[in-house]
Amino acid sequence: MHHTPNSVLVVGSVAFDDLEMPSGSFKDVLGGAATYSSLAASLLAPVRLVGVVGADFAESHISMLGAHGVDTTGLERASGKTFRWHGRYSSDLASRESLDTQLNVFADFRPKIPAAHRASEILLLGNIHPALQLEVLEQVERPKLVISDTMNFWISGEPELLGKVLAKVDLLVINDEEARQLSGEHNLLKAAREIHKRGPRRLIIKRGEHGALLFEEGSVFFVPAFPLESVLDPTGAGDTFAGGLVGYLAKTGDVSHASVRRAMFYASAAASFCVEGIGTERLVQATRGDLGVRIEAFGAMVDYGGSLALPH
Repeated sequence: MHHTPNSVLVVGSVAFDDLEMPSGSFKDVLGGAATYSSLAASLLAPVRLVGVVGADFAESHISMLGAHGVDTTGLERASGKTFRWHGRYSSDLASRESLDTQLNVFADFRPKIPAAHRASEILLLGNIHPALQLEVLEQVERPKLVISDTMNFWISGEPELLGKVLAKVDLLVINDEEARQLSGEHNLLKAAREIHKRGPRRLIIKRGEHGALLFEEGSVFFVPAFPLESVLDPTGAGDTFAGGLVGYLAKTGDVSHASVRRAMFYASAAASFCVEGIGTERLVQATRGDLGVRIEAFGAMVDYGGSLALPH
């Protein structure tokens, strides 16, 4: 199937992260949800990025994104400093604490979707304030698929506005902790049923190294995380997962039931590159060929050789 891939519109944060990892401390690491998502999606399809950076954001980062096929027309440069996050991970990387968050120019960010981007087929709404997510939805024409992410902060802080966003979202991608908080249900099957009632017909619950679950129309589908010997930094893995997912859907132009299931393998494979390096460094180096190799290994890993019917 060879058709021109649809563009992915990614709206969200571009940031600098200061990371304290078991392997050392890393300052001024290029990060932000939209950065991870855009780099992952760009392995498969053209990407249009809408976000804001400060005067301290090096031109080299913008040209790197451009070299990856990311259109940065919608990346606004404001006077002030770029959004910063400072986090510390536990020795087993299983948990992290936010030491400092400085919204900086992101505090006054109002996404402006360039006219040429308004007809994008696939929209990935990063975990920005729900009021801004609604503003984005008002500026775009009806996309084939609206995929959204949110975070604990908005679930507790802006439940009403978040409810309005959920009513307009086709596919919600969140982690297990967020799913439990949003639904008030500990059991993930019950949580999914509750979230479906709020709007999204499809829900992907990310469970880190334990893979991801897709809930839609009463069915459940599972994709494992790709097993790795070396995991350096989980920052941005969930955003990378979302990027790989939308990249595949845009590349194929197919948003059916079966296509979303296949896309999840690309999402999981993309996320596996992300965690192999600090920040976005490994993702920046990954090529479409690398992704192909990992997808093939993934296929072999889950191939059970025919039918699982009960033997006679």
